[in-house]
Amino acid sequence: MNMDSKDPAGWTPPAQPLSPVTQNLDALMPDAIALAAENLGVKKAHYDTPTLFALAVLAGAFIALGGLFATVAMSGAEGMLPYGVTRLLGGLVFSLGLILVIVGGAQLFTGDALMVMAWASGRLHGREMMRVWTTVWLGNFVGAAGTALLVFLSGQYMFGHGAVGASALYFAVSKSSLPTGQAFFLGILCNVLVCLAVWLALGARSVGDKILAITFPVSAFVAAGFEHCVANMYFVPLGLLIEWGAPDSFWADLGRAPPSIPVGHYLVNLGAVTLGNWIGGALLVGAVYWFIYRRPKQH
Repeated sequence: MNMDSKDPAGWTPPAQPLSPVTQNLDALMPDAIALAAENLGVKKAHYDTPTLFALAVLAGAFIALGGLFATVAMSGAEGMLPYGVTRLLGGLVFSLGLILVIVGGAQLFTGDALMVMAWASGRLHGREMMRVWTTVWLGNFVGAAGTALLVFLSGQYMFGHGAVGASALYFAVSKSSLPTGQAFFLGILCNVLVCLAVWLALGARSVGDKILAITFPVSAFVAAGFEHCVANMYFVPLGLLIEWGAPDSFWADLGRAPPSIPVGHYLVNLGAVTLGNWIGGALLVGAVYWFIYRRPKQH
């Protein structure tokens, strides 16, 4: 034995253990993302209904928090910043919502449109998929509208001498007043980008990668003015609460009377945006990628 390896007391240090295999941090290739999307769809279908609903409430609240952040960031910017810069700023901070959904873990109706891939491969029954979509949509509404109620009760909309509330009212009026056909097509475009954000996040291997993958597609849809059904479950209820319950001092700060938000047309538009979101995510992203990577092929 080589005594030079001993200390003065005669103790020989043990051999160093072999280094563990370094974790592969390379992003998944698109065909592997397609398989991951299918596997995730199957996993979601196996959640029991109470779990699905609770996760959906969380997602609705998370998207609402992104909407809250965007409302504050864009408040008072009119006349100070160019329109495009203001929209870009709002989109960047609105990304918080989907980041919380993906990284924190929650069920979002728009992202769940990708479940069609598992159905097309025969790994899900249609009724299982419909159960998930229905439960998640309802849970998203409860989470988003419930967050709107909390924001209203907090009086946060009166900050900035009513500037935050003025922005909230602007979003509520504009989204509830869109022509239904326009809302439908804006919904399609929106969920193409949202599902691409989810798709890219599935391929990411670290939290930082997921955040970066999510931020740009979400910023793009907000900056472009596209329509997201779950975001509208927050923006319009908050506007209605302000219209119906804000004190006279709030309207005095704004120097105007309460607007009239068309509730009936909002509900019609919410249905149109929901359908558009489904088409954009399920058909234009999920079905296309399934056809490319997962359909049975003749060799």
